[in-house]
Amino acid sequence: MRTRIDGGWVVGFKDGGHEVLRNACVVYEGERIVYVGHDYPEPVDQIIDASSSLVSPGFIDTHVHSGHRALHKLLADTGRPDLFGQPYMDVTIPRAGTKIQGYPNYLARDEAAADPGIALHAAFTISELLRNGVTTFVELGGHVVVQEALWKQCESLGVRGYLGPGYDSGRWASDQDGNLTREPYQDGGLHLFNDAVDFIQRVKLHGNDLVHGILVPREVENCSVDILRRTVAAARELGVPMATHAGYNVIEFYETVRQHRKTPIELLDSVDMLTPSLNIGHANLISDSPRLNYSGGRDLQRMGGNRVSVSHCPINIVRRARVLDSWKKYREAGINMTIGSDTYPRDMVMNMRTASYHGKVMSHDLTAASAEEVFEAATLGGARSLDRADIGRLAPGARADIIAIDLARKDVLRYGPIWDPIRSLVECGVGDDVSLVITNGVVRMRDSVIPDTDLGALRASAQAFAENVWGKLQEWDPLKRTARAMCRPSFCPDCD
Repeated sequence: MRTRIDGGWVVGFKDGGHEVLRNACVVYEGERIVYVGHDYPEPVDQIIDASSSLVSPGFIDTHVHSGHRALHKLLADTGRPDLFGQPYMDVTIPRAGTKIQGYPNYLARDEAAADPGIALHAAFTISELLRNGVTTFVELGGHVVVQEALWKQCESLGVRGYLGPGYDSGRWASDQDGNLTREPYQDGGLHLFNDAVDFIQRVKLHGNDLVHGILVPREVENCSVDILRRTVAAARELGVPMATHAGYNVIEFYETVRQHRKTPIELLDSVDMLTPSLNIGHANLISDSPRLNYSGGRDLQRMGGNRVSVSHCPINIVRRARVLDSWKKYREAGINMTIGSDTYPRDMVMNMRTASYHGKVMSHDLTAASAEEVFEAATLGGARSLDRADIGRLAPGARADIIAIDLARKDVLRYGPIWDPIRSLVECGVGDDVSLVITNGVVRMRDSVIPDTDLGALRASAQAFAENVWGKLQEWDPLKRTARAMCRPSFCPDCD
């Protein structure tokens, strides 16, 4: 069946980049786009009216952690200073002799499989991504049972996921007094690496474009040189991309320098992992950053020279009082910039706006991180990081991954008069303005409604699950804090 979408503005593709067309159309048949432009002359089977909307390629979120993020809600405006703003160390490392609750990624496989939140986490994650116009995402390092639950939701709701169980050679732990320790795995993490390879092989045999494999050594400081080298070899053999967290935390940076006499980026380079198929999560605390006072480093040059991608998660890091030192310098170095949501909200429009504003401030240049650049990062940049020339663009032959963003909602005045729809979107938009989502030629959301998905019920289930977790926090928190002690509610005189 051939479908034509008539848009008020259409983000077409020309000469390797986006091109905005006024009063144009997109035509798709099956899973592929067949035409983008004005005045399509052939008959079609159906027409979708998006005349008040910006018709765009679907967003590509390159940094997702599955879950409803109940624990991260407890870290707004607060956190342990001794952890240098690193949230996962604060909320996902249990006190010695206890087990974390509500976050399965750091449980043993049998414990994670029994976690009642697995299905809820997956449904909440994929539904939120879809509601916000994300048609492709990368999950960074959840447990194998988390990936299996996401796989099921990707196929059910029609969102393309790059999934791969995370692995490492050991983990951060806490003693009884809340001090950080590092615990190596007996086999150096080989069992987790093998689980990841087995999962990716299963995905390949399944042969569904909605689910792809990716190798994710979770955190560079917790991975041995052997595991990193195995990752590079497996990526070549399996033909899949890689992702990891590096240059994301003061502790991680100095632990890596102490152990290897190399920065995290230099360590990745030493095992030939710096390639165009690598997506580095954050990379905002690198040798070039003045915040680290590290002399003589050339991490930017190393990343750019090897054409690696950085998944920049602006809302998440600014919430932790951190920033990318200079969006402009990263781009000028040749780094492929992409946008990720990381924790919450999974709103790519808000993340584009935050990336743009802080990119200008930190680059000391009002022309830096323009609306064009951050929009490109959320679409074409994400596609490049996955070596996909068939997503992130609206062009004949590309996948029919199409969204419509309503710029003339009758219930808001946010956009005002529109001169440039891309600037209007980045400056004024939110994810809830996405009204239509199509992936692989199938309508997944129309008129802001996802068929057979009750967002209100999902939200209520997440609230009940979270309140149960919050009520038990002191049972496993390294400092034995209650939820109120960890995150004092605003304007709460009885909480001191």
